[in-house]
Amino acid sequence: MEINFEHHQSAHCENGVVSNLMRHQGFDISEPMVFGIGSGLLFCYIPFLKVNHAPAITYRAMPGFIFNRFAKRVGVEFKRKKFKSHQQAKEELDFNLKKNNPVGLQVGVYHLSYFPDEYRFHFNAHNLVVYGRKGDRYLISDPVMEKVTTLSEKELEKVRFAKGAFAPKGHLYYPVSFPKKLELNNAIVKGIKQTCRDMLAPVPYVGVKGIKTVANLIRKWYKRKGVKTANHYLGQIVRMQEEIGTGGGGFRYIYAAFLQEACKQLGNSELQKLSEEMTQIGDSWRDFAVDASRVYKNRATKTSVDLYEDLAQQLEAIAIKEELFFKKLKKAI
Repeated sequence: MEINFEHHQSAHCENGVVSNLMRHQGFDISEPMVFGIGSGLLFCYIPFLKVNHAPAITYRAMPGFIFNRFAKRVGVEFKRKKFKSHQQAKEELDFNLKKNNPVGLQVGVYHLSYFPDEYRFHFNAHNLVVYGRKGDRYLISDPVMEKVTTLSEKELEKVRFAKGAFAPKGHLYYPVSFPKKLELNNAIVKGIKQTCRDMLAPVPYVGVKGIKTVANLIRKWYKRKGVKTANHYLGQIVRMQEEIGTGGGGFRYIYAAFLQEACKQLGNSELQKLSEEMTQIGDSWRDFAVDASRVYKNRATKTSVDLYEDLAQQLEAIAIKEELFFKKLKKAI
């Protein structure tokens, strides 16, 4: 059984799955529009959550939040299920496929056999679509991949029930009802307002203030924890930024594309200017990642104190840019 499902590659899995499922139902919703309406853009430093023995940093909303917010704001109802039983999870998936219903799944990345080895790490909030089955193999549309692929029954079961943080527990979801027409204008405005609130929140670990907190910590890590630990933490920042879930720079580019679409949808020319500004901020994040990687790979030329101070100043400059940006965006909307 194979559903006539059109695969579209995207930059990020959660946005891509939602966009592809919506397109399958006849609604032409792009990945950036899903991301923007779902208030996906964020910065958050989470010192109590360790990933690879270093504090976690995220540049996006928690897994599932984009999906939930988008659905609520445009009036689409999704059915979601988790399972204790592997057999029940399989039966529910097969039942939907027989009904010609493509299904979104949350899975672990580490055992995805079609991923290159360098991208297979312990992260359990990846999303993909299953759109059919041929014999023992399930047909997979993973939005971050260029082409569709397959997984065996055992391979799919393994990634659906991966262990650890954010364990998916067979998580399965699909849309069940839609409005006659998606009213995007109000949804766009709500999405932008929440992103502005989050990024300008008066909390030391969130948004602009969170970026400033991490900048100050970069100065302290070298002095208090030594070069080895400081460089390990720097590597964590860059890995979370550039390799996990699209990253800080990548999400800024997606948000810039969203603002460009929102400009046309709302007839608000100010959003086009802000889109261009957000693209430049994304470039600044990428420059920071390159410089930080030179430090933790020991390829920089300055003395250690100067290296960490330079990186801290780069982050502080980004924080200032983002603070001004979100204040202007809040005013524009």
